[in-house]
Amino acid sequence: MAAVVPDQCVRLRSISMPSRSHPLALQVEEELHKLKTCVASSSLTSQMMGNALRGLGDLYNCMEELLRLPHNQQSLSHLPQKRWVEEELDGSVRLLDFCGATRDSLVTMKERIQDLQLALRRRGDAAIQSKMHAYIHFGKKAQKDLKNCVRSLKQTDNRSASSSAVNMDSELSMVVQVLTEAKEISISLLKSILSNLFMARSRPKASRLSLISKALQKKKVDCEEHENMSHLEALEVTIGDLETGLECLFRRLVQNRVSLLNILSL
Repeated sequence: MAAVVPDQCVRLRSISMPSRSHPLALQVEEELHKLKTCVASSSLTSQMMGNALRGLGDLYNCMEELLRLPHNQQSLSHLPQKRWVEEELDGSVRLLDFCGATRDSLVTMKERIQDLQLALRRRGDAAIQSKMHAYIHFGKKAQKDLKNCVRSLKQTDNRSASSSAVNMDSELSMVVQVLTEAKEISISLLKSILSNLFMARSRPKASRLSLISKALQKKKVDCEEHENMSHLEALEVTIGDLETGLECLFRRLVQNRVSLLNILSL
């Protein structure tokens, strides 16, 4: 897959680690630094995006362990910190929806690719056109649905902005800041994946076709079949790698949500 310029730049902040930091906090800083370096790249390849998804899973795993520390749980179970936990839970549902919807879209996309491969093997022009139109229609619908997820996430971020500023000790402040940045990175990555795999946004004086469209218009008729099949096979492998990364991230987000729910039950 070709490199893609990230659809939305993630604001890179410097996190001040508390003195005498817990080893987990230092691990969080390391994981976050690696993610920032990746996302700050002027272009993201599919391999980089897959690695970043798995890196996000590792980051959320570290955050979950921090949230399970007794002193953090006690602090977050009381007002006003408890209000932040409630708002973070609301945001986590929306991020899970976005992640799950992206994962489902990749599954459907892979099915469309397999349909195209079958049509190419049978060399049926009508079938190829039919499957291609089905893919394009699916891509447009998926983008519309997923944009609604992003809009919902932004509304949640606006509501929770004030609560993140409540008085907390330095370690809890770091937890809040990292979870906020992790969410921003997650949204940016998911949007980059979608814009690269589906119909990309139009640019001045030229519109970018989807990868499938490029594959089906790439070469002359005499060598088209071989080129298209190779391209589709490579794309299928790419989607499989992204699916694995998304599954890892999804599981970690669920576990993170469980930890927050446990805090509210204290």
